[in-house]
Amino acid sequence: MMQPILSVSNLSKCFKQADGLFSSRTITAFGGVDFTLERGRTLAIVGESGSGKSALIRTLAGLLTATSGRIYIDGKPIGTLSSQQRCTTIRMIFQDPNYSLNPKITVGKILNAPLELNTDLNKEERHQQILETLKLVGLLPDYLAFYPDMLSNVQKHQVAIARAMILSPDIIIADEVLATLDISLRFKIVNLLIKIQKIKGTSYIFVAHNMHLVRHISDDIMVLHQGSIIEKGPSEEICENPQHEQTKYLLLTHQPNFRK
Repeated sequence: MMQPILSVSNLSKCFKQADGLFSSRTITAFGGVDFTLERGRTLAIVGESGSGKSALIRTLAGLLTATSGRIYIDGKPIGTLSSQQRCTTIRMIFQDPNYSLNPKITVGKILNAPLELNTDLNKEERHQQILETLKLVGLLPDYLAFYPDMLSNVQKHQVAIARAMILSPDIIIADEVLATLDISLRFKIVNLLIKIQKIKGTSYIFVAHNMHLVRHISDDIMVLHQGSIIEKGPSEEICENPQHEQTKYLLLTHQPNFRK
């Protein structure tokens, strides 16, 4: 079997929270998390608010430090990778581009920054990479001179995807990327992500709370509840034959509002 691009073993994250003037208590965001992600496949992580999804993906992306457990990227402990290697292997698309895109710089500069920081490409090579990435996400070169506030909501999402893809990472973590879009516009972004995956072979971790939505765009689903995995398996199997009451609740709460 081919080695998974991402392997997570007994991963946990705890926070210290003040509990009075001179004391504190430990809050477990998630614990005992185990899963693998195969190349070119999509794993959906679903769960209610407070289930630990955000802390988990931020730990995977390096924005938080795990309390315990192991993360392997392509068979290598993530701690052995340089920050540059990590940036070029796993990238994140944040939920709302209105907050994640700097409104004071142009699209061209937004896309150039990761290349300038993480590669040895010269100016012309970086420009060529930017043009190719813009084409990949369906935007014209004219948009390089635009500021985020000049873009439509969908175009902002396309730029956010382009920024994540600019270093051609193996893994993209998409954090509730459809949440701020109207239902009619979700088709375009979902189809774009599927197209990129087919072209680049990118692996996705797709985070959401809507079971019916992720069913159509993921290969596998992992359900988090109160910081623990309560169910995981092929998407169709989880949605057609849920075993845990919380999974059944999520399916009942979020009625189908998305179709291929």
